Formats: sequence, C-alpha cells, structure tokens
Amino acid sequence: MANHRLASPPAETGLRRSVGRRKFLGYLIAAPTLVVAAELAREQVFGASQAAAAIPSVPQTPEAYDLLDALRDAMRPTANLIRIEVNRDGTVSFALPRSDNGQGIVTSTQMIIAEEMDLDVDQVRVTLADARPELLFNQITGGSSTTFTTYTPIRVAAALARGRLLEAGAQLLAQDVRTVTSRKGLVLGAGGRSIPFGDLAEKAASATTKQVEVTLKAREKFTVIGTPHNKTDARDIVTGRKVFATDLQIPDALPTVICRAPDLNGTPDDVDNLDDVRSMPGVTDVEVVSTGVAVRARTFGQAIDAVNALQVSWNRGTVAGEDDESILRRVRAGELPMAVPAGVGKTIDRAFTFYTASNSSLETNCALADVRSDRAEIWGPMKNPIAAQGDVAKIVDLPISKVTVHVTQGGGSFGRKLFYDAALEAAECSKVFGKPVKLMWTRADDSRQGRVHPMATSRVRAQVGGDAVLSYEQRHTSVATQINPGLGEPVSAAAVKAPLGNLTLSESIFELTQVTPYEFGASTRLLNEVDMRFNTSAMRNIYSPNVATARELMVDEIAAAMGKDPYEFRREFLRGARLRGVLDAVAKEGRWGRSMKKGTAQGLGVHTEYKAATAALVEIDCRPETVGRPIREGVTGPRVTRVTFAVDVGLVINPRGLEAQMMGGINDAIALILTSSLHLTDGHFVEASWDNYFYTRQWNTPPELNVVIVESDAPEPGGAGELGLSAACGAIANAYVRATGIVPEYFPINHKDPFPFEPKPTVPPIPESPTDGLDFTY
Repeated sequence: MANHRLASPPAETGLRRSVGRRKFLGYLIAAPTLVVAAELAREQVFGASQAAAAIPSVPQTPEAYDLLDALRDAMRPTANLIRIEVNRDGTVSFALPRSDNGQGIVTSTQMIIAEEMDLDVDQVRVTLADARPELLFNQITGGSSTTFTTYTPIRVAAALARGRLLEAGAQLLAQDVRTVTSRKGLVLGAGGRSIPFGDLAEKAASATTKQVEVTLKAREKFTVIGTPHNKTDARDIVTGRKVFATDLQIPDALPTVICRAPDLNGTPDDVDNLDDVRSMPGVTDVEVVSTGVAVRARTFGQAIDAVNALQVSWNRGTVAGEDDESILRRVRAGELPMAVPAGVGKTIDRAFTFYTASNSSLETNCALADVRSDRAEIWGPMKNPIAAQGDVAKIVDLPISKVTVHVTQGGGSFGRKLFYDAALEAAECSKVFGKPVKLMWTRADDSRQGRVHPMATSRVRAQVGGDAVLSYEQRHTSVATQINPGLGEPVSAAAVKAPLGNLTLSESIFELTQVTPYEFGASTRLLNEVDMRFNTSAMRNIYSPNVATARELMVDEIAAAMGKDPYEFRREFLRGARLRGVLDAVAKEGRWGRSMKKGTAQGLGVHTEYKAATAALVEIDCRPETVGRPIREGVTGPRVTRVTFAVDVGLVINPRGLEAQMMGGINDAIALILTSSLHLTDGHFVEASWDNYFYTRQWNTPPELNVVIVESDAPEPGGAGELGLSAACGAIANAYVRATGIVPEYFPINHKDPFPFEPKPTVPPIPESPTDGLDFTY
C-alpha cells in the first residue's frame, strides 16, 4: 500500500480563500486556572463550479447547504460551552463532547490544540465528556461531522489560551509581549529565559468571564496539522491495555446477558424454569425484562450457560412469518413514480435491490449501569449521550439531573452507537435487580436482534438525446432508516418518534446529503420509506452507498449509449473541478484503460459528500479459478485485486488517519457489493455471528490499495468518517459488469446463493462457541 500526495489542487476549484488570519471571538472563563472557550461565527459553505454540459442541471441542495452545515448551525448556540483548560503541570485538558469509536478524533483533536498552542501532541489530554444536557445539539457524533463542527471553535479557544499565556509570561519576564514566543509548553523570552505553561496557568486566569478577540495561526505556519501522526492510543490497542466499556471495573457490576427471542423483536410471555436457573453455578439474579430474560452472574460464561438453559415461551416478533421476498414486495409497492415519462429521448431504465446488511461493530453492544433509588450512573460508548440520559431517566423514574452518563471509547460503530439500546437495557436490569450490572450483547444478539442497514431498491431512469443527457431521475425506496435519536437531545429524539416524524427526518437527511454530481439536465432524487418494523440505523454513509452504486452503474450505461469511454464521459459531465481532480488522479495513478486479462476489468466510481470529493478505480478478478476457489464455510466469488482511491477532503488534519478511514470504507464497500448481507427467514435473520456473516475477509482484501490524498486549498476540513464507501461501491459494481458482461439486479451479488454454512439454531439463543479452531490453522 502506498500513500501519495499531489503537489497542488486542480485549477479553478471554486473554493474560498483561506480564513486562517481572520479575527474570531473567544471567552476567558472565570476560574482558578486558565480556562477558555470559543464563539463560533457563521461561515460560508464550499462552492461548486459547473461543468460545460449541453444541458446543465439546476443547483442541488447539498451544494449550497448540506448535512454538515445543518449540524454546525445546530451547535453554534452552545459552542462557547466547550472549554479548554491549562493545568498546573503544563498540560492542556479538553473534554471532547463527541464519541471516539476508533475513528481517531481524539488524536486529531489533540493535533488541532497542539498546533494552535505550540505544544507536542502528547502534552494535550483529550477525554470524552459525560452527557451535558446544556449542550443541546452539540454532543452528537454522526454524519462525519466531528472535525468539521469542532475545528474552528477548538482552534479559537486554543489560540486564546496561548495568547493569555504569552501575556502572562511577558509580564513575569518584564518583556514586551510582541517579543516572546512559545514552544513545547514554554513561553520563551529574550536572552534564553523561559517559563513553563504550568507556572503561568494561574496568572493567566481571569477573575471574570469576558469576550476577547483572537487571531488564528496562519496555515503556512502549521507544523502539526497536515503531518502524519499515529493514533495516540495505538500502542494500548495492539497490546490489549486499552480499556473499553466491558473492561471497566465498576464495584459490584457483574456480567449480565439477556435471553432473547427467536423472532426479531419477539418478547417473553412466560418462563417455565426461573427457579432452576437461579440456582445454577454463579448465577445471582434472573428476571424478566422488556426485551427478554436477564441473567446476572459471576462470569459471562456462567450467564451465557444460564441464558441457554432458560425455557421461555415467546410472543411473535414484529416481522413474524416474513422473509426477504415478502419484505421486498412491500418495498416495491412503495416506489415513487418518475416525473419524466419514458420516450422523451432514448430511455435507459434500471432497477437494483440492496439486501439487508448488519450494522454490528467489532465491539459488541454493551453498557454498565448502577441504578439506585436516588441516582443512576451509566457507562457506555454512546454517540448520543444527551438523548440517552433523557431516556434512561424515564426508565429509572428519576429526574435527568440525577442520571449521569459517562461516554467511554468504543470499538467500532459506523452509526450503530447512535442508538443506546444497551444503555437502556442495562438501566432496566440494574433497576429490576437492585444491583449494578455489566451488560453485554452476544455476537448472535448483534446479528439477529441488532441494528441493520435496511433493505432498499433504487430505480434510475435517464433520457439521452444526441450529445446530451436530457434528464436523470433516481427513486430510492427503503425499509425505514430509524434516526430516532434525532439531533442528539430529548426534544428532537421525541419528535422523530411521533407519527411520520422519523420519515420527516429521513427525508431531510436524504435531501441534505444526496447529489447527482453530473450535468444531467432535469435531475431529481426522491426517497420513500415504507416499513418501521425493523431495528435499523444510520449505518455508515446511510443512503449514499446504495444510491451511488445505482447511479454509477447508470453513468457507465449512459456513456456506452453515447459511445463514450467511462472516464472521458465522467470528466465531461462532472460538476466541479474538485471532482474532476480526483477522477484524474485515479485515472493516472491506476492506469485507466490498461490491458486486462479476460475475466478481469477496471471500474470507476465518483462521489461527493461532506464537502469532499472522492473517486475510485477498482480492478476485479472474475475468472473461474478465482470465483470457484474453495473456502471452508465461506464465500468466494470475484476478488477485488487493486484499488486506487483519491480523496479531496479539504484541509487534512492527519493524513495517516484519513488514509485509514478510506481503507476502512473501501473494505466496507467490497463487503456490501460482493459478500455481506443478512437473510430474513420466517421472522428472523439467519446469520448468528461474524463467522457466517461474510464481511470482507483476508482473501478478498485487495493486495494493492493506494490512497491518493489530493492537496486542497480549502480553509477547513470536510467530513471523512463515511467518505470511503460510495465511490468504491460504484467502482466495484462497474468493474464487475465490465468483467462479466452481467449487470446485477441485486447486491451483494451472492445474496441468493445457497448458504455456505449450516444455519445455527435460534433456540438456545446463543450458539456454542467453536472448540476446533486449532484444526484449521496453517
């Protein structure tokens, strides 16, 4: 794998001039040591330049105002409540009101503060803030928005702190403040004299809270931002020292597991052997709760044994008797009509189905709870802690002020931990037991009862006339994507649970994220959602992977209908120099059009979102010897052998972190297009763990993966967490079509193949762990 950085951005990008030397407002906070905060002023959004198409398309909503803008505007009123503190030991502390689940935002935040304060990264201590209801919409982690929404206020606060330290240091040194500088936590004066930040923390403090003007460091003086940096917790992760939720040692919080129904969302009716199970070794408590039967024991192994011994009669679930095809019929019945009738020009119609995908993360769903009569404490990797705090308060019947929610670092999320169902269950169990609990979902729970990316269809129609695309329409229809946490606080969380509330929010997010990035004449994109009975979530990149796959497949078809090369066609019709820049980068680096063996091919995909531009060039091997390779209880199929991925994300904080995010998204894309889906049968999902849910495995990870970071003169960072999927999805699908001559009707392409494994039983609910692993090592 190689990382490449282009020398300069593409010409005529249409981006704004850097605002790095503008004046900003911050606050000195009355405190014993130096504490500072920022006020976030309104900024303009990224612009879009047009392509020279015969029939240009009208501007689309995200080109003027997108989801990132909406999230930043929502957090403006409370930006001054996010504070940086200078400690007496010379370090700087910041409680980040977001959730780090492996995406590296703790590291990038350390880098931003270190840059503005002339510190080493390890001199900055970033922790995750507890739920703070006063932050309202300013404590939600989603939509690839963390760095975009916090970049400027954190810099303003850090710059203000540095300025106060310089002033205090200049006074002690009896020198003009214009002559002193700072480096590595020292204020440096003339004659080699220096004073540590820690010695100035009290002197620089303010007796009253007051507003102050500050100037940010010029971009050309950056020494930390833009340089590759390993995650600051990387060593702890690989050595096993990193503490996740279930590693926490909370007094008397014993392992707790819930016996769950065979059906999706089934509920307990009666239990035949409660007393027998209560007497099993290590078991301390067994009680019926709203989502099943909870068991608390000395060890997780004892809790699981007890769960599997329970004899429960269950009420049927929310999709009892349903399967993939019955749900698909419901989705298709909800498809909206096209606006332009067939026959206006040469009409090209396509329809694609995207089957349900698991939103399970590497860390299983988990939370700890200690509920008492007068207070409650919750620990977990929550991305929506304010909304969680409100819902927990209802469950335990306490005022919100008596509920403390601690946000822990998590082992993966991609939207899953926007939902805090484990925290709600832990709170309920602790209340019922009257004891602290450490609740963990099993892998089977995650697969069968957890959150999923919903089944969807995407229909596309294009009308072509001469050298122009007259119209392009896309109709996306989906099982409802639950976005119930709203914007991260109780009011919007409750609003979207009201009738039609979720659909309203879903439509808003679709409109704020989806762009057809081509000059395709009359262009429309509409969403309809039809079924609320599933546990769905805003899984990584939400609608975009499906929408982009259908769109990029259609782009290749339109190019073929007009007799044009897919690369040349895209370059002619793309909206904006940034998109053409990333397309040119992958075409050059990936050697578009090079000679390929029969059964192998290249494919292209382009996507724009989160104020960024991406393009992918994928090579795929669909030859029989590759597709038919035997894999024990696994899937083979085509193999992606090479990926070249270019990204222009604006200002890059940590190139190494950005590259890692793109790599993760590419592997997600391989899974969604080729191998990974859940199968619904008689009201339940068949898959019960990662061993039979075929996420991208080592054998189908591309041997060559090149991430090209395109230099940008954008003044601020865009979003990156979800950015790697959509262009890669489209490129993989197009490569498959070019290699096989077959345009798939559904994804992943192996969904309707026979199960390559023996389905695990639903009773007992937790399958036995394998004991023969050593028999299959090499």
